Amino acid sequence: MLLAVAGLEDEQVKAKTKQLASQDWSGLHPAERAAFAFARKLSVKPWEVTPEDFELLREHFGTLGALDVVWWTARCQYMTRVADAFQLPLESENVFQRMRAGRNTDATPSKSQ
Repeated sequence: MLLAVAGLEDEQVKAKTKQLASQDWSGLHPAERAAFAFARKLSVKPWEVTPEDFELLREHFGTLGALDVVWWTARCQYMTRVADAFQLPLESENVFQRMRAGRNTDATPSKSQ
């Protein structure tokens, strides 16, 4: 859903997720490769994350951008683990689809809200 919120169309989301899952990131921008490699390392072997990993992010994104990568990676992993622990189901549809498509249904709050 975050890819859709970022503005990617359905086919672009499918292509991007397939590419990420393949771990063949050679076609990605070096900054994207660094961010995805960091996220994978933090997810799979967090004890192996080093100051050099953060420095690589800083080279590509600057200090604040590198902190954003760390923050969002950690936040998404946390939310996934909480959802998995409680066995929360995924949404059956992309709740952001209407907004992205420019349709403004349900945009007017009811008086009870």
